[in-house]
Amino acid sequence: MSLINQLPQRIQTELEAKSLLKVISGLNNFNVNSITMIAKAATIGGADIVDIACKPDLVEIVTQVCDIPICVSAVAPELFVDCVKAGATMVEIGNFDVFYERGIIFSPEKVINLTKQTKQILPNIPLSVTVPHNISLDRQVDLALQLVEEGADIIQTEGGTSAKPYSSGIQGYFEKSVPTLSATYAIKQEFLKNNIKNPIMSASGLTKVTCPMAITCGASAVGVGSEINKLDNLLSMVAITRALKESLVNMLIAQKIT
Repeated sequence: MSLINQLPQRIQTELEAKSLLKVISGLNNFNVNSITMIAKAATIGGADIVDIACKPDLVEIVTQVCDIPICVSAVAPELFVDCVKAGATMVEIGNFDVFYERGIIFSPEKVINLTKQTKQILPNIPLSVTVPHNISLDRQVDLALQLVEEGADIIQTEGGTSAKPYSSGIQGYFEKSVPTLSATYAIKQEFLKNNIKNPIMSASGLTKVTCPMAITCGASAVGVGSEINKLDNLLSMVAITRALKESLVNMLIAQKIT
């Protein structure tokens, strides 16, 4: 049974409206100053949840500087326990990009095992699981279905690091978003066929230009990291966060008008 209804009402509302924005600081980012600034920007800019590295001390610090829910990401389920005690609202198996750079690959079997371990340790905490983009699209779809059976509440797609845009500007943004958007659409279609209502979050390689496209492909939420955390000042981070959120809200307005 999905634990979505155990998430804060704000998160449930934004998921239902298909306008949830998650700001990702990075699974391997343990820099307190960086994470604090990103968390502040997420709050001020109107994001709905902030995703940080899985470390209790970081959770405690972030709870002091922002008033939005905190998600912690890791690939070691045992690390989640203390972070939940420290105040994390949700846990996530994912943000695999940093591992790909080291040549570490997550097979479907590995992801399923991590999901099972997490549910055994924290059966009552909402869980998001990322579907690795380095497997074929049909296997991504199959894995998403299996993850839901194992208790994943949110399925996250990825792919920005594998995309190699050949163009600059807006065309380049589209090219970079293709992997995660393709996975989002394919998984959503299969969810519809099987009457699966678990939300999908598109993440990795998205910008204010392509976030609305994720929603049209079937996502209920988007996760954005590098667009924000590559910046070095709070004002710029807030501006980008606000632009990302506005792109989702404007999409909803446009859909209602048409």
